[in-house]
Amino acid sequence: MIVRFERWFTMKIEDVLKLARPNILGLEAYSTARDDCGSNRPEIFLDANENPYNNGINRYPDPHQKALKSRISEIKGIAAGSLFLGNGSDEAIDLVYRVFCEPGKSNTVSIAPSYGMYEVAAAMNDVEFRKVRLRPDFSMDTEAMLAATDSKTRLMFICSPNNPTGNSFPAEQIEELLERLGGVVVLDEAYIDFSVRPSLASLVKRYPNLIVLQTLSKAWGMAGLRIGLAVADPAVISLMSKVKYPYNINVVAQKMALMKLDEAAKDKAVAEIVGQRFRLEKELRKCPEVKGIYSSDANFLLVRFDNPDEVYGRLLAGGVIVRNRSKVPGCEGCLRITVGTPVENDRLLRLLSSSVAEPVEATTPGMEILGERHIRIVRNTKETKIALELDLDSIGGSGHISTGLPFFDHMLEQIPNHGGVSLAIEAKGDLQVDEHHTIEDVGIVLGEAINAALGSKLGIARYGFVLPMDDCDAAVLMDFGGRIDFKWNAEFRREKVGDVPTEMFSHFFQSVCAGAKCNLHIWAEGVNEHHKAEAIFKAFARALRMAVAKTPFPYELPSSKGIL
Repeated sequence: MIVRFERWFTMKIEDVLKLARPNILGLEAYSTARDDCGSNRPEIFLDANENPYNNGINRYPDPHQKALKSRISEIKGIAAGSLFLGNGSDEAIDLVYRVFCEPGKSNTVSIAPSYGMYEVAAAMNDVEFRKVRLRPDFSMDTEAMLAATDSKTRLMFICSPNNPTGNSFPAEQIEELLERLGGVVVLDEAYIDFSVRPSLASLVKRYPNLIVLQTLSKAWGMAGLRIGLAVADPAVISLMSKVKYPYNINVVAQKMALMKLDEAAKDKAVAEIVGQRFRLEKELRKCPEVKGIYSSDANFLLVRFDNPDEVYGRLLAGGVIVRNRSKVPGCEGCLRITVGTPVENDRLLRLLSSSVAEPVEATTPGMEILGERHIRIVRNTKETKIALELDLDSIGGSGHISTGLPFFDHMLEQIPNHGGVSLAIEAKGDLQVDEHHTIEDVGIVLGEAINAALGSKLGIARYGFVLPMDDCDAAVLMDFGGRIDFKWNAEFRREKVGDVPTEMFSHFFQSVCAGAKCNLHIWAEGVNEHHKAEAIFKAFARALRMAVAKTPFPYELPSSKGIL
């Protein structure tokens, strides 16, 4: 029976368990022989009719996901006993229906519009699904939510940040519902990592009628593994574990998740996505077809158009798929657009006729535009013939580099290897005269390719690196601000290193500086001349990597002037 509370909370876990289906409470969960081992650790497994020959996947997975739960517990500060892991959050959604709702008798209340799986799971379990419309600004009416409940209401679903609207709901509203509803509140926090609001998962210690859903699919970038989690009172987790299939998360998924649970990498990805979300929102507002953009705490934007179906079709024809939500009540005229990579977002914006990210144009004879920040230049003179290909967004490393000067090749290979770019160079010069023209012209062409690949320079870091190499220190200071200034402070005591005259190192970088139209200041000192030269090239590569990187900052250009 649903009990109403007047702003104080007295519900105990015993009351929550009374809401569960009697047959689930009395259910004896499936167990394996390995569950019965206790502290004994068998060495030979002849219990589960598995193939005994080890190939990495011949054994059944851990049905309790102990190692993975332990790591997630460590990261989130949540006791392992309060964690359930499922085949995506969808499994957890289905299980709460199976645990708490009597088919054909119980009902569920949910905000609308919201995630469609809540309603689908209700239908699969023969549970009445009651929708309560959000206000026009997508805020939640708690009184309307409570008014939709009755004595047969067992669950209330709230997605925050909400899909597809993108907004979050105040913690005070969630707590009010927990206190006044005698049923179970399921709070879906799939997008919580993109929000400035903190997770409410810690509230399960205070409210035994709270189940919080999260996922590894979004911020953690593991959608392909299908791992969702629920946080709840251990007694509720025990009921969900009773009902799940024994081996619901496979061996590969468990191992891969453990490998990929890198908090620093996740935080970096979230920062980049949030930055691109700000940028995308700003640029979309310039598009005449866009009639409104709703504020988002998630990794997507809900965007209103006058002609959503036409825009959707145009984007699809251009190779970009978004989610058409224009027929969903409350989202009329809207497309839900997931935040992509900078390159993907640029393509979307061009298809929407935005003023941002105009395609790079060839500025030099022999230049070919192969893609976003991807340039090929063929330059033939009486002194040199050079073919160079540069891709600032490929991490494929070096293509073939050949200039006829092995040591110079070795130095040039440092640029893709340490710069996080793809670079291929074929150069044939008048080496019978000397090395000058070859080294100079390679520098000019490389500089021109960098300048062309940067295009409008929207969203680049702009600046960049100091590194030690054994006995040597090298610093390369770089600024793609459009002004040319070159400084060199590195002395070599040998006439040559390998087959390259040491005087040509400064000339090479000066040529790069002129072609790239940048400030380039280089300093190095040390004893070993080979190390000194290599340190300079490595520092240049890292400086380039830093300066051309797309940043998460929500402005058009890294300049207070608004132009570069």
